[in-house]
Amino acid sequence: MEVVYQGIRLTPEEIAESALQEDVDVVGLSILSGSHMQLVPEIVRMLREGGVEAPIVVGGIIPPADAEKLQADGVARVYTPKDFEINRMMGDIVELVAQRNGAGQAATPA
Repeated sequence: MEVVYQGIRLTPEEIAESALQEDVDVVGLSILSGSHMQLVPEIVRMLREGGVEAPIVVGGIIPPADAEKLQADGVARVYTPKDFEINRMMGDIVELVAQRNGAGQAATPA
């Protein structure tokens, strides 16, 4: 996979535009400011309105109730500090891309 890192403190508009221009397979957001319930729904809305159908994964200090709400609003996965198994997380992301591309079950890294 190719990673396109856009830096920190981007606006939802900048994130959506970048995802559209880069034709991404996954959008990953890291939000440690506690503003995930304000920013993520806006980013999801802007991505979908722009035609970006890539799965969205979010990481940060996110309470379980907020994680459930974000997933109900279209976020594919939410990772918190307790999620530190990098192989499992990467396997999740590979699986999301495979599902989006119609490949069914992808091999999970060992």
